[in-house]
Amino acid sequence: MVRLGAREVSRRFGPVVANDRITFGIRKGTLHAVVGENGAGKSTLMRILYGLDQPDDGSVVIDDQPVRLRGPADGLARGIGLVQQELALVPDLTLLENLILGAEPRRGPFIDWPAARDSARRMAEQTAVDLPWDTPAGSAPISAQQQVEILRLLLRGADVLILDEPTAVLAPAQVQELLRLLAKLRDAGSTIVFISHKLNEVLAVADTITVLRNGRVVTTVDAAATDQRQLAELIIGEHVEATSFVPAANVGRTVLSVEDLGTTDERGLPRLDGVTLSVHSGEIVGVAAVAGNGQDELVECVVGMRRARRGRVLLDGRDVTRLPVDRRRAAGIAYVSADRKSEGLALQSSLTDNTIAGFHRGALSRWGWLSPTRVQRFVHDVLDTYAVRRGRASDPVSTLSGGNQQRLVLGRELSHQPTLLVAAQPTRGVDIKGIAYIHEQLRGLRDRGGAVLLVSEELDELLALSDRIVVLYRGRVAGVVPGGPESRGAIGDLMLGQQVEVAA
Repeated sequence: MVRLGAREVSRRFGPVVANDRITFGIRKGTLHAVVGENGAGKSTLMRILYGLDQPDDGSVVIDDQPVRLRGPADGLARGIGLVQQELALVPDLTLLENLILGAEPRRGPFIDWPAARDSARRMAEQTAVDLPWDTPAGSAPISAQQQVEILRLLLRGADVLILDEPTAVLAPAQVQELLRLLAKLRDAGSTIVFISHKLNEVLAVADTITVLRNGRVVTTVDAAATDQRQLAELIIGEHVEATSFVPAANVGRTVLSVEDLGTTDERGLPRLDGVTLSVHSGEIVGVAAVAGNGQDELVECVVGMRRARRGRVLLDGRDVTRLPVDRRRAAGIAYVSADRKSEGLALQSSLTDNTIAGFHRGALSRWGWLSPTRVQRFVHDVLDTYAVRRGRASDPVSTLSGGNQQRLVLGRELSHQPTLLVAAQPTRGVDIKGIAYIHEQLRGLRDRGGAVLLVSEELDELLALSDRIVVLYRGRVAGVVPGGPESRGAIGDLMLGQQVEVAA
């Protein structure tokens, strides 16, 4: 029986066709993965299956019958739940309070807390999870928050769980814990829909895989009958070689020194506590951490967006700790932000304005005025060199796909031959071909003698690109390990605060 699926579903946003006559079905009691490049239509299709969006044509199929979902409440009433990338817990409420929120057991006008705890205990026993129920959600590990999201849907009667990129911010051990939970739920009769771009995880857990490309279904295959290379070729229509580890050949002078760095959040709570690290010319140094362990604050302190409460940041031996962002950029720091849409680009401004942003006072100016000839030549050089697919240079940058927006940002930052590139989540929201291209550019900068500080949630990316990897845990350096696939286990343990002996 098809527990959930689509029949000739199409969805258009103006001239853009997000879903084009999609037909597929998910059998009851199976774990079904949906994969595809960015823009392939995965998220739109999941929103339709859950009732968050309506198709222009076609219908959702539930229990072999075509239906029209009027909204998420209608979807949940039919047993369909969605766990999105941005978890929907209330940070100041405990995990137990979040579990029952909106469906509190009552004893008269009051919440029946013994009944709530009994429900939590039963759910935890059934799924073999161990959760600190009295911990505020904002202080709980990301993996625990995610488990509560899943249990909350199960408590409300959902037997179909749609998970959108659920492993994006988890440490390796937490990923395995989640995959075991999903397999256990499937074996108990739940139907799981798993959306991910991490093909190794898809192949490890899925029974069946549907591949989308350009809004259409390419094929549906049994996971046991394919491998990672074949799946990647189905997704993009051609073979792209995965990045493999190549150690640095010419490591030179110390470019970046971070010494005993400490900072706090807006409430005065410590976020970095005595962090010390260095990056040399001809070297990529990676930073690995579970989300919320200080990596964002480290980046902000290095580029000048956050004030360090103690310690120093040195660039080529010069103390830049108190310098503002623009003077650090003038000194040779380039920055690829993890938040492309809010920090890296001005979405409603033109491609031209975004390409020259931050560098318009230098060689592009003459007598204090921008030189139209120089600007035009520079913009077209950057856009052509970095293969940014676009219309006119005067078009808003919002007209570009996410991958092409990232190419523009990377091209702008690298075009001025930086001394140090700080790259935070440089491949977030980028498809397989785009990832390979960005990896090539980062390694090319290193091999030309540049220094790169790479912060990424993608462990495979860190292992393939980094010459050394600094692991942060609760705002401190938990350890430093060499790059390469052999360090995977040690990094995973350090990310969870475990003591690890690391060979030099």
